[in-house]
Amino acid sequence: MEREVKFSLVFRDMWQSAGKYQPRVDQLVKVAPAIIRMGCFDRVETNGGGFEQVNLLYGENPNKSVREWTKPFHEAGIQTHMLDRALNGLRMSPCPKDLRQLFYKVKKAQGTDITRIFCGLNDARNVIPSIQYAKEAGMIAQASLCITHSPIHTVEYYVDLAKQFIEAGAEEICLKDMAGIGRPVSCGKIVAGIKAIKKDIVVQYHSHAGPGFNMASILEVAEAGCDYIDCGMAPLSWGTGHADIIAVQEMLKDAGFKVKDINMEAYMEVRTQIQEMCDDFLGYYIPELNHINNSLLVKPGLPGGMMGSLMTDLEDNLKSLNKWKVKNGQPELTTDQLLVKLFDEVAYVWPKVGYPCLVTPFSQYVKNLALMNVIQMEKGKERWSMIADNIWDMILGKSGQLPGPVAQELKDMAKAEGREFETNDPQGYYPDDLEDYKKKMQEKGWELGEDLEELFEYSMHPSQYEAYKSGKAKADFEKDLAERKAKKNAPAAADMPKSIKVSVNGQTYEVNIAYGAEAPAATNAAAGAPVAAAGEGEDVLAPLEGKFFRTKDAQEQPIAVGQEVKAGDVIGYIEAMKTYNAIRADFDGILTAVLVNNGDSVEEDDPIIKIARK
Repeated sequence: MEREVKFSLVFRDMWQSAGKYQPRVDQLVKVAPAIIRMGCFDRVETNGGGFEQVNLLYGENPNKSVREWTKPFHEAGIQTHMLDRALNGLRMSPCPKDLRQLFYKVKKAQGTDITRIFCGLNDARNVIPSIQYAKEAGMIAQASLCITHSPIHTVEYYVDLAKQFIEAGAEEICLKDMAGIGRPVSCGKIVAGIKAIKKDIVVQYHSHAGPGFNMASILEVAEAGCDYIDCGMAPLSWGTGHADIIAVQEMLKDAGFKVKDINMEAYMEVRTQIQEMCDDFLGYYIPELNHINNSLLVKPGLPGGMMGSLMTDLEDNLKSLNKWKVKNGQPELTTDQLLVKLFDEVAYVWPKVGYPCLVTPFSQYVKNLALMNVIQMEKGKERWSMIADNIWDMILGKSGQLPGPVAQELKDMAKAEGREFETNDPQGYYPDDLEDYKKKMQEKGWELGEDLEELFEYSMHPSQYEAYKSGKAKADFEKDLAERKAKKNAPAAADMPKSIKVSVNGQTYEVNIAYGAEAPAATNAAAGAPVAAAGEGEDVLAPLEGKFFRTKDAQEQPIAVGQEVKAGDVIGYIEAMKTYNAIRADFDGILTAVLVNNGDSVEEDDPIIKIARK
């Protein structure tokens, strides 16, 4: 009898891998019936990962989105699943235990059947508690093996890890090949090894198309006994995304597997709706290069889910760097030049920080570290001169045990800065804080939400949630979208005048005209930024471009104006590329003024704080 292989549509990851944002809830609800009519999917990925966070970023309530989006699939008997970052929950930094426990209760109540739990360090101590919490909440616990290629990440390494998860109660195992760099034969051997441990364990394979291995890998894992294959669909398949369902279905059918037919009329309807979503606003955040398969990704191993946002973020990084280069009489870099430098630096940095699997949040940490190295070195500064605190936490073991050893030069830096390496269970470093957030919500008059879902959202993404509640997130998003639309619809530079002649008091003058990036940058005051508060002392400048925050979580108290600070004290943060970069006082003194508002965008070298020396 033919063995059946089933399919999951990774609708959330399709968008995450393409660009920055997810569809609105009205768009999701509209497309769901057509996805169901396609008839080929037994599962759909609906939420988790960056879904909730990006909803907040453009001013939409993610809890409403998840409930309405999962409902039609439940009614049709299709399972829904989410992406879960284990110790990190749905964010870039570790979560307290009480928040992790609430996480699964909320998601189950919202209609999510399966949680795909992963740790980018493949540290079982981070995954196993989530297996238990998920099962207690009534969810199916799918434990992930984060697949990468290194001297450490062997077939035996992964089979042993799967054995630990199965013994801990995992009901399913996922091979999460987030960069698509798992070698096909090795992936097949891993699946065979898992099935040898427990024949009836459900195995699901997730991979990205970018480097070009994944169609061969899909065939290998299917031959080895894999039960479910994650697929994408046009116009968001391939490139940094996933193999298209049509190609995968035809390949497996030809290989003799039992697979469900695709209703092509419904496929075309879904495809049309996806294109309409792109035309509406999502396409403005999808770089063209993300549609192209890129073998350059074999070397750095950066994941498809991160590449979507990376190319969007890189625009701002390049603009900021080139502004500095022009000011200092240096030639500007192109996007391709910066990208190659970044990929090379990722390949250099990765072994130095102990080979963490390049998946959220560790892909962001390694990429950010590499990018900051590139930027600092382009400015004539030392490599490693800017390392965010949460990157240090990874290096020091506060996020879990790294697969490989840390380079001696980083150990020496840690010692010089008084940082200590840790081997304890990382959960112990992050105390419960739900009661703190509940108190803050009550003080603000905010509802805790059905099944405590609003409390969950605030605790998981505090700064983004506050921006959503205030309306700032929506206003910032609409402003950014309007600027992108205007830029795209603007006449080509070649068609616009470079100069005009004007007559003043009978004298003719020729005036040169500059557009866009050519134009002189507006000052903060001209852009409507807050006027610097009165205060004596020296300016503290933003070390990089991003958003300014006084604190990064509810357990931290901001330093008040008039308060004494010591050299090395954290006085604020710049949130850039999904990590919080600490701003520290360079000398002892009194904080006399905070010059920008919480959540305001700042450019590199903008004055943000004043400190008077003692």
